[in-house]
Amino acid sequence: MRSVPRRAASVLLALLLTALVASCGTTDPGTRTMARALPPGTPFTHPGVLVSKAQLDVVRKNVIAGKQPWLQAFLDMRDSKYGSYKYVPQPYATVNCPWGGKGAQGCLEERQDAIAAYTQALLYSVTGQHQHAVKAREIMDGWSAKLKRHTAQDAQLQSSWAGSTWARAGEIVRYAPGAGWPADRVRRFATMLRTVYLPEVTRNLPDYNGNWDLAMTDAAIGIAVFTDDHKAFDAAVTRFRGLVPDYFYLRKDGDVPLTPAGSTANTVKKLESYWFKETKFEDGIAQETCRNFKHVGYSLAATAHIAETAWHQGVDVYDDIKDRLKAALDFHARYEMGQKPPSWLCGGRVVGNMGPDLEVALNHLENRLGTPVPAAHKLVQQTRPAGTDDLFVSWETLTHADNPAA
Repeated sequence: MRSVPRRAASVLLALLLTALVASCGTTDPGTRTMARALPPGTPFTHPGVLVSKAQLDVVRKNVIAGKQPWLQAFLDMRDSKYGSYKYVPQPYATVNCPWGGKGAQGCLEERQDAIAAYTQALLYSVTGQHQHAVKAREIMDGWSAKLKRHTAQDAQLQSSWAGSTWARAGEIVRYAPGAGWPADRVRRFATMLRTVYLPEVTRNLPDYNGNWDLAMTDAAIGIAVFTDDHKAFDAAVTRFRGLVPDYFYLRKDGDVPLTPAGSTANTVKKLESYWFKETKFEDGIAQETCRNFKHVGYSLAATAHIAETAWHQGVDVYDDIKDRLKAALDFHARYEMGQKPPSWLCGGRVVGNMGPDLEVALNHLENRLGTPVPAAHKLVQQTRPAGTDDLFVSWETLTHADNPAA
């Protein structure tokens, strides 16, 4: 663990003086349905995209008290480029993201601006300093006034990464007392999410690598909550329940993994090719394990984000996937930390380059369910505080480390 900078004392004093203003939103639901969508007419809980009011309250208390790893996580976030009051957004009307990045326009700027808006929203929630709310609004208003479309081959993936982060940022600012986001700007932002992002992230891409579908569904469920769209929420939950068993294998699935609905990988040979030439399958292995752990990490993060957002809405889809999630965390964490893979696994060589992707899943398994995941726990302890992958995972040690609050 890194030492806390000397200025931490002044940070804590400022927080003690200002943070009490930052309670926000409605209360969380007390009961949860098991892997079903919300009953018709049930209101959404706000804030409730990835983080809840109760969790934000815990974050604030931990930082004010100077507890680790939350204080260091907060300082890292505050001192990042995304936390500056001087951050300048760069909105585009068309974000063009071709495969390979050649000729890309606005892709990096969009992702970074979404992360900056989320960062500023979290900073406002913790500190109550109004400049952070103003900056978050400025970023979101700039994009909602300009963006019209995503184009080229990576349009869906780009829309997923940015859209999921926008929804988190907007949710916090919209329901934070004193944030001052005008109603007409909220409506314009919601229209952007509904008309520019949602059509892209709800497309069917059954032959793409599974991290695409999971990232897309992460964005879809967040947008559904922000826009109070029951139909989109129900569709995201339904899609999620099919995606996770197709991506994370358990022996109970049979000798070979399940085939994604609508996929052309409908023979053993084609399925093995889809799984990057793997021919032997053990509990926890993922469709992209033999590609690299970076993409598996994206999928683990997106899976947990979807389930966490549903959890805050009173729908327990974690219950459907907890065994797969535990197996996948354990399987990949062991090799990420250097355990030698067996010769059958990816030809005896894996590329362990996982990002800051495990906090949300680990928090649910260990702190809500009481299910130990030793390898993942050790890996997370070694890599805390988790920062951002500059795509769609940001500051999750701060928001979810040992934070089972509803």
